Amino acid sequence: MNTFWFATIGTSVIAFALKFAGHSIPQQWLENPKLQKINALIPIALLSALVAVQTFTSESKVMIDHRLAGLCTAVVALLLKAPFPVVVISAAVTSAVMYNWL
Repeated sequence: MNTFWFATIGTSVIAFALKFAGHSIPQQWLENPKLQKINALIPIALLSALVAVQTFTSESKVMIDHRLAGLCTAVVALLLKAPFPVVVISAAVTSAVMYNWL
């Protein structure tokens, strides 16, 4: 077995242990209002970080390119309260046009 398999199996064991620990948390802890507020914000923070990394980096370098134009278009569409499919399609079209233009 090489290092890759040790890392894969180790990561799987850690993921299982975290899931098991999550099911073992007492119910009264989960009903805490502060914890519920934090849990509501975690997905937003993770998604924002993912969007930032995917928009501004390429091959571990910070870059500004056509993806920023698509993101700006999506932000404007969201501010105008456009439906989600319109936001996604307008961002994709803007990004594709800028990619071909640059």
